[in-house]
Amino acid sequence: MRELREKILRVLRQLRGPDTADAVFEATALLVGAAFLVLGFLIGLPSFWGREMAISGAGSIGAFAAYGGAGTAVLAFVIGRLVSRPVHVGPDGVRDGFSVPGDRLRWYDLAAIAFAHAAIAYLGWLGIAELLERSFTDAPVFAFPGAVLVAVAFALTAYVTFLSAIALSPLVLSLVLAVFLVVGAFAAMLASSDVHWWRDNLSALGMSTNSASVAFNVTLIIAGVLVTTIARYATAGLPVDDPVDRRGRFIVRGGLILLGIFLACVGLFPVDEFFLLHNTVATGMTVVFAVIVVGLPWFLRAMPRVFVGLGWAYVLVIVLLAAFFAVGYYNLTAVELIAAVLIFSWIIVFLRTAGSVDPQRRHASTGR
Repeated sequence: MRELREKILRVLRQLRGPDTADAVFEATALLVGAAFLVLGFLIGLPSFWGREMAISGAGSIGAFAAYGGAGTAVLAFVIGRLVSRPVHVGPDGVRDGFSVPGDRLRWYDLAAIAFAHAAIAYLGWLGIAELLERSFTDAPVFAFPGAVLVAVAFALTAYVTFLSAIALSPLVLSLVLAVFLVVGAFAAMLASSDVHWWRDNLSALGMSTNSASVAFNVTLIIAGVLVTTIARYATAGLPVDDPVDRRGRFIVRGGLILLGIFLACVGLFPVDEFFLLHNTVATGMTVVFAVIVVGLPWFLRAMPRVFVGLGWAYVLVIVLLAAFFAVGYYNLTAVELIAAVLIFSWIIVFLRTAGSVDPQRRHASTGR
């Protein structure tokens, strides 16, 4: 496998010109996209031949692009991860943002990340098709242009997913997580059999009596796995010069992992079947987040004070929202939605901030 990969990279170096790893990856991404462009056209043309297809709906161009795009995302992700192995850094070396001492991506990490890319592609193409359907009401799509559109959808999906796979890092994964949560939540809302689900709470989308329960609960479970992956790697570069720093990093990493486990448990235990357990883990998420944020200046002494202040402001807003709910000013759905946005936006900013901490700044902040 290594010899084959090196031969492929040598050929790509001759094709792309400048002797840089980025150019190799870009050339490879273009070739992968071109391959899926041809594949999509060869599959789409005979499938659509002699038919007039709708833009969206069952058996439509949009549905074909969505299902095929999901499969394309998985294949392109696998190809990207194979290209980025073995992990080493050198003049022409493959750089992997998840290469950290003493740790590596597990199979379930990769499966969850691949599923997230597939879900984004699937829901994204469905949404685009629905938008086009409403823009071109009752417009038919013929076989040849339909095959071209599907081929372009496959190519774009493969190109973007491949680049995401080879450039995988905690920051990239946090953005994938954010997009995945947004598209998963909106898909569950649109598919809900209860149009007034928001009158109860956000967890009503995951009730077994709701047609959107599978989409909502699976989204939370996969997102929980992604958070645990982010937690391990986002904290890998934090300072461990002395026992205090080492213990602080362990606490923050453990708290983020616990946050991910609680998030997955919210999806594993629907509120209508496991009321007490569901509410316990949902409340536990907020408590763990508050502990991490409030204790951050003692856990991670090198973190900028501006970021610490931002986290404290987030916690105060969540407390204020809870007070509004207690007096009946806000319903629970509004509180849960805003709290979720605050928590996950904090995680994304934390990844960028943690990556910016360098030894000189660390020593200056601790006075050593």
